[in-house]
Amino acid sequence: MSKNLNRRKFLEQASCAALGYSTFYSTLNNLFSTNNLAVASSQPPEDYKAMVCILLAGGNDSYNMLLPKGASEHAEYATTRSNLALAMEDILALSGSHNGKSLGVHPSMPGIQQMYEAGDLAFIANAGTLIEPINNYADYQSGLKKLPLGLFSHSDQIEQWQTSIPQSRQAIGWGGRMADLLKDVYPNQEISMNISLSGRNVFQAGNSVLEYSISNSDTGNVGIETIEPYNGRSGLINELRDNAIKSMMEDVHGNVFKETFAKMTTATLDTQERFAKALAGVNPFQTTFSEHYLSQNMRMIAKTIAAGESLNMKRQTFFTTIGGWDHHDEVINSQEYLLGVVNNAIFEFYQTLEELGMKDQVTLFTISDFARTLTSNGNGSDHAWGGNMMVAGGAVNGKSVYGSYPNLNLEGNDLIMSQRGNLIPTTSADEVFAELALWFGVNKNDLSMVLPNIGNFYSTSGYDGTAANNPLGFLGT
Repeated sequence: MSKNLNRRKFLEQASCAALGYSTFYSTLNNLFSTNNLAVASSQPPEDYKAMVCILLAGGNDSYNMLLPKGASEHAEYATTRSNLALAMEDILALSGSHNGKSLGVHPSMPGIQQMYEAGDLAFIANAGTLIEPINNYADYQSGLKKLPLGLFSHSDQIEQWQTSIPQSRQAIGWGGRMADLLKDVYPNQEISMNISLSGRNVFQAGNSVLEYSISNSDTGNVGIETIEPYNGRSGLINELRDNAIKSMMEDVHGNVFKETFAKMTTATLDTQERFAKALAGVNPFQTTFSEHYLSQNMRMIAKTIAAGESLNMKRQTFFTTIGGWDHHDEVINSQEYLLGVVNNAIFEFYQTLEELGMKDQVTLFTISDFARTLTSNGNGSDHAWGGNMMVAGGAVNGKSVYGSYPNLNLEGNDLIMSQRGNLIPTTSADEVFAELALWFGVNKNDLSMVLPNIGNFYSTSGYDGTAANNPLGFLGT
């Protein structure tokens, strides 16, 4: 380190240098901003709202999650999917007609069906990462349309669903950009409004705000892990060591590195104490959560939401992920299990929100790398593009499928990119995220700062908060 490196430069460029001595996971970054954006035009919120993102990592075969139930459309589906098709009698029916089609959900998802029929859940059909609209195969083949970078790459697509900037590789997510805008009017500046149950992620990473990582057990605090030989790491330090470090770090150090390290460590421990105290004050839930880690993550999210008032939280995002969706083989059996896990976790979570009387204040959505090919590769499916996602919550205009559920035939289908059954998305991720961001409190004039490509799909000129003038209409009055 140069002797001429002043304190400001150190804080701007090397605030994470202390990681060589002690790993703070996310709290260093949350509690110490290195950049500042201009104050957002949004006003301080008086109400509480939370968004919950569940990442189905690996690429969910979502045309076996939301699938045809009517006789003619199921016959088309069965012909295309062959040995991957589910029997019509096993599919759980959804009421209503969508693009003239009767649809249903996977038999492992009775809770999702129940939430849908209660008006608390909706589906977004054939959504995907897009830079600009691509209307059909001719558009795709023309070479005149911009395509997402690394279109069928896990790493690129999983990143682009979190950044909503498909034309480049980014380290900043749209949830992070949203937090950057809102943080200046956010009442609690000690704990990040972005809470992760799955560690570091791109979605919640901003220029000046990053996620605050918690665990799904006890008080949720990850804490500080001492650096020891890799195979001998002892995990979280105990309370005695916390107190010793805090006492040591409250001393005044002449060295700027030690001084900054001391302040950040003290702030970390103070924040952990406050967070643990708030969660300890939450009464036990009547709802019983399944043992799977996703359900336990959702339990901790619900607990953190319940502690929001004591923490003076007004806006929060939550992120969690469940892996194992890259089903090039055994898609039928694997999905039966995993969709059942997701069903339980979401249904238990919303039963708890009903207990808390906070169902209307929380909106949940799912994302995945991409959909899968409609055709079978023998016993599984391969990487594709447009797929189906869920949005849920009391504010959601549920009991509906938004976007356009496509025909699933291969011949004469102008959305099919290849005979493998790879669908061009008809709804952009930007449209989904824009509706969520506007509901969350992002000012319509700031929306392009969160979603730079949104102008290619939606104009905010007519936005008034009503569903009719929203990008898709699944939120708003």
